[in-house]
Amino acid sequence: MTGADSTGADSTGALSIGVAAAVGADVAARLAPAVEAAGFHALWVNDTPGNDALAVLAAAARETDALVLATGVLPVDRRPPAEILDRVSSLGLPEDRLVLGIGSGGRGEGALARVTDAAAALRSATAARVVVGALGPKMRRLGAEASDGLLLSWLTPEIAARQAEEGHALAPAVHVAVYVRSALDPAALPRLDRETAAYASYPAYAANFERLGIAAADTTVGPGQRERLSAYRAAADEVVLRAITAGEQAEDYLRFIEAVAAAG
Repeated sequence: MTGADSTGADSTGALSIGVAAAVGADVAARLAPAVEAAGFHALWVNDTPGNDALAVLAAAARETDALVLATGVLPVDRRPPAEILDRVSSLGLPEDRLVLGIGSGGRGEGALARVTDAAAALRSATAARVVVGALGPKMRRLGAEASDGLLLSWLTPEIAARQAEEGHALAPAVHVAVYVRSALDPAALPRLDRETAAYASYPAYAANFERLGIAAADTTVGPGQRERLSAYRAAADEVVLRAITAGEQAEDYLRFIEAVAAAG
């Protein structure tokens, strides 16, 4: 599953799998080898309150050899660069295959300066790549110019393609990934609907959906939508399918990985 380089020279973006840190280290240790064996580019882990994406990635690192390990994203208002660097070191994370996705977090005031400073601090102290999770145009510009990449989310394929093109125009070498919530099992659709409704209710996301003229439900992949997956892969350098499954057991995620591999 080879993907496009950051200049868009290939029309098919790399394909990765995303899970929440709440799955825990034990489940991640089972999933990561399957993700690597299936030829996916990376395993992304959402950092969620009460859970540590870096610890989950450390468990995945111990069971893999070359799989890229990424956070999506570490909120720097509650996880400052010094803490992130300390965790990377103490956990023994392999920096040569680590991607530190960062975001501004819940505090809106000073978000651009906070992310600018965090990106600079991390890039100066680690060999890991740093990418910025961005919704609005100012944060996307910041990410393109001050980090190694952009992590987009909750976009249609058409808008993702446009924003990726804008990012590449600002910085041709920037890597643009798009996070896509995906439920491939019909039994997982209620959970996808709940997650979609939750994000649509968050003020920052609601404002972005309104600005873009789309609904949250327009930005997901459901069962039987193989052509939609292809559209996303044509839009960006990397597509991260955030696994929405019917259950939270390792077997649920392994079935998701198998289904994506079969469709991809």
